[in-house]
Amino acid sequence: ISLTKIIIPPTVEYIGQFGFMNCSNLREIEINPYKTRIERNTFNQCPLLNHLTFSPGIEFIEKFNFDDYWKLTKISIPTSATAINASGFSNCTTLQEIIIPSSVTTIGNNAFSGCASLKEITILSSVTTIGNNAFSGCTSLKKITIPSSVTTIGDNAFSGCTSLKKITIPSSVTTIGDNAFSGCTSLKKITIPSSV
Repeated sequence: ISLTKIIIPPTVEYIGQFGFMNCSNLREIEINPYKTRIERNTFNQCPLLNHLTFSPGIEFIEKFNFDDYWKLTKISIPTSATAINASGFSNCTTLQEIIIPSSVTTIGNNAFSGCASLKEITILSSVTTIGNNAFSGCTSLKKITIPSSVTTIGDNAFSGCTSLKKITIPSSVTTIGDNAFSGCTSLKKITIPSSV
């Protein structure tokens, strides 16, 4: 089957098991996972499926269940989203890349915790809060740029980011939580402003 992308409208309420099984060329799916229930194994044996795009209109990214068949390396968030809520992408162990659009103001607790393959994340200058454990256990994360809009970095926000080598905290930050950078064993330089 030559199908490479599927767009599932929010009017679809349910997709049964093995619905798209053996779509060997399928690379991307666009869906509102909070409107459409997806059974386990729906995308079984779709070895190239690695890009999830959330449908336009979604305001909040809630906890999403990344079963074994989601071998996602890239996730696209629409500009309608204003928050990535608690555990939004936690334990998506294959995720490597994500761009957070300028509409997002809050990165919630545990939003990306345990995303062990995440190497780089771009946070645009609208985010004000990085929640507790937001990036904890992102062991491949080497670089992150914190924009000047951020005022709060939560407890354990970057704990266990063992590959993180450098981080600059902007002067907008007034609060850094407990153990925010604990276990960052490769961290060689951190710049903390006088505003903290």
